[in-house]
Amino acid sequence: MANERAPKAEAVWERRDLLTGCQAVAEAVRLADVDVIAAYPIRPYTEVMDAISKLIADGQLDAEYVIADSEHSQFEIVKHASSVNARTFAGSSGTGWCYGLEALVVTATDRLPVLYLVGNRALDDPGAFGVEHNDAMMVRDVGFLLCWVTTPQEALEHVLIGYRVAEDKGVQMPMAIAMDGAFLTHSQHMVDIPSLGTVRRYLRRYDLSKRRMHPDNPISIAPQVNEDWVMELRRQNWEAARSARTVIKEAYREFNGVFGDRYTNPFFTEFMTEDAETILIGLGTVAAPGRTAVTRLRAIGEKVGYVSMRWFRPFPTEELRACLGRFRSIGVIDRDFAHGSPDDGGILMEEVRSTLYPLDNRPVVVDFIAGLGGRDISISDCMAMFRLTQQAASQAGMDGFVKWIGLRE
Repeated sequence: MANERAPKAEAVWERRDLLTGCQAVAEAVRLADVDVIAAYPIRPYTEVMDAISKLIADGQLDAEYVIADSEHSQFEIVKHASSVNARTFAGSSGTGWCYGLEALVVTATDRLPVLYLVGNRALDDPGAFGVEHNDAMMVRDVGFLLCWVTTPQEALEHVLIGYRVAEDKGVQMPMAIAMDGAFLTHSQHMVDIPSLGTVRRYLRRYDLSKRRMHPDNPISIAPQVNEDWVMELRRQNWEAARSARTVIKEAYREFNGVFGDRYTNPFFTEFMTEDAETILIGLGTVAAPGRTAVTRLRAIGEKVGYVSMRWFRPFPTEELRACLGRFRSIGVIDRDFAHGSPDDGGILMEEVRSTLYPLDNRPVVVDFIAGLGGRDISISDCMAMFRLTQQAASQAGMDGFVKWIGLRE
């Protein structure tokens, strides 16, 4: 009828809440309509499972919630559920993540797109609940998608993006979202929560298609093939990881189309780098003091900037090479350790330096190992890193280019 009003379009954002990083992930699990969740909580990721159990109890999420007897068991549960076409979620931290490593590796090699939260925590011994990145990095070379988030808002959005990428038929790899323990898992931020209808416009249904385990679809998963087929299977996983770079770009374009222009660059975020000569680069919440240090140094005329890495696997080789090749000197902040590595540097530094190797005019690289065990990385620490990186641009040789920041005297 002419006088009838057209139906009102559903708002993209439903509400705004004060949430911790863990609570934001739980909201994203609800929005993604996850089918099977397996839990064996270990701090600092525990609150994710607390929040999810409340959502189920309150009738806001219809899902199977299985309390496992160990991290290994919970990872096996979601692996098998994923193989029969259920969207699945699990997580862990620190040594718990490592305890389930056998199941994690098998999930990766079987190309099952389970999504996990890793609440980054130091590896025992000695006992420590503070953040380090070595736990999540345990799976970096076995067929996992791996990214770091810097805010609860990013965490919520990357659960949705993560499922979109992991479940793509050209990828079908497990996805680990890494979140700094305490600094992000337990800190509260204002988070915009999208409407369920909007999420359904973006996130398609999970469909393993011909790879789905079902009595009507006889297939073999993880057969004993030894030298006959292992090389070919490894090559398939290698191709999937290469394809993921393209799929990630598509996933962010689609995300921006549905939710607004949220991300300019899928893989990393640049801050005040347009005319920068010296930059710092890091993973996770060190972006907060890093960017603040940039603002303060810019106020006194220093040409500095900050690059916050998001995706670590697949590594954004071409994009990062084009970005970092513009600068004179680069300081890499490693919240990880790699004892006995080339030049005794950290994991992220080795990846960045390898990325820069083909350039004719390579920037000078300085490595900063900092914040281990949850020790704070302050604004003044970041300002000192900038000074050391600026000095390195005019110094020859590699001696002493790895600096430990914040050590006790």
